[in-house]
Amino acid sequence: MKRCISMAAALVLLLFLLPAEAWAVELPVESRAAVLMERDTGRVLYAKNEHEKLEPASVTKVMTLLLTMEAIDSGALRYDDVVTASDYASSMGGSQIFLKAGEQMTVEDLLKGVCVASGNDASVALAEHLAGVTELFVDRMNNRARELGMNDTHFVNCNGLPAEGHVTSAYDIALMSRELILHHPDILRFTSIWMDTLRDGAFQLSNTNKLIRFYDGATGLKTGSTDSAGYCVSATAERDGMTLIAVTLKADTSAQRFEDAKTLLNYGFSTFALLDAGEGVTLSPVAVELGTADAVEPVISEADRRPLVERSLVAGAERTVELAESVEAPVEAGQQLGQITVTSGGDVLATVPILAGQSVPRLTWGEMFLRLLRSAVTGRASN
Repeated sequence: MKRCISMAAALVLLLFLLPAEAWAVELPVESRAAVLMERDTGRVLYAKNEHEKLEPASVTKVMTLLLTMEAIDSGALRYDDVVTASDYASSMGGSQIFLKAGEQMTVEDLLKGVCVASGNDASVALAEHLAGVTELFVDRMNNRARELGMNDTHFVNCNGLPAEGHVTSAYDIALMSRELILHHPDILRFTSIWMDTLRDGAFQLSNTNKLIRFYDGATGLKTGSTDSAGYCVSATAERDGMTLIAVTLKADTSAQRFEDAKTLLNYGFSTFALLDAGEGVTLSPVAVELGTADAVEPVISEADRRPLVERSLVAGAERTVELAESVEAPVEAGQQLGQITVTSGGDVLATVPILAGQSVPRLTWGEMFLRLLRSAVTGRASN
């Protein structure tokens, strides 16, 4: 085994990890703007006018859902918390679950109202519960957008009703959709509902995202439409362990947004796959010199383990392991010990780091002296 990674291999790794342009391909997508993104890697597989600033309509609610799920997963909010609807929440027009001022509903039911029925009133009720007033919640939305690198986005409200200056882009929607489903996958429990009820069965819900019923593997995520925004969707689907996000903005008809989303998803699933770089690979412990442990267990970087490759190359993929025979202490957990290079037909598909699975401190002078003393005593005893 090689003791170190060559400069050329390191360069290959660096180039692979750099953001890539979308694969050049022509697809019959009629929506004004579109993006296809793979969830785990964040790689863009198709883009059309991806940074054009457009109205997102109710796809805005992806950010409202993200902030809500972050609050739930941090423990600041619970599904069974009861929210009281304000006069302002109950005054929302457009898509709604017809909240009445003073009506109480759990966070879980309000999430159903947002995800399934696209309730503008439910979105406001959640926003007010989390921030007190919607203005402060919108500030949080914009702050979170900046943190995610959504440079084309400015939110004015939490539900996507028409408002001057309320814009985003297909690329930014893909970014926040990825953040939501990657780090808060429980949201898919709501976005994948086809039909349900609220108020003990008295109010029927039917998903505005028709892909949930008619597209194999569909899991969400959010639709939107207004006269000025046209028809929009952020559509998510999973097949064979790979999740794709298809965003289309400003389609002329509802049917066209779904048709464009299906075109993007079909292209992604038929052309790409996530390859397990560690499949069939056995890693032996790496000896540690002058460490408190004699060896460290090597592990494959989970963040990089499944690179995105062209599906046609998966079957012929070969894996070459370069792993240090030994390393000098101290060893830090996550320290690179080697790499797996995945090739097909002589072309490098991916270079995946092999990391130290735990830290190994360096022996102190005192510990080294004690070891030498024990060794000497043991040697005399054996004689």
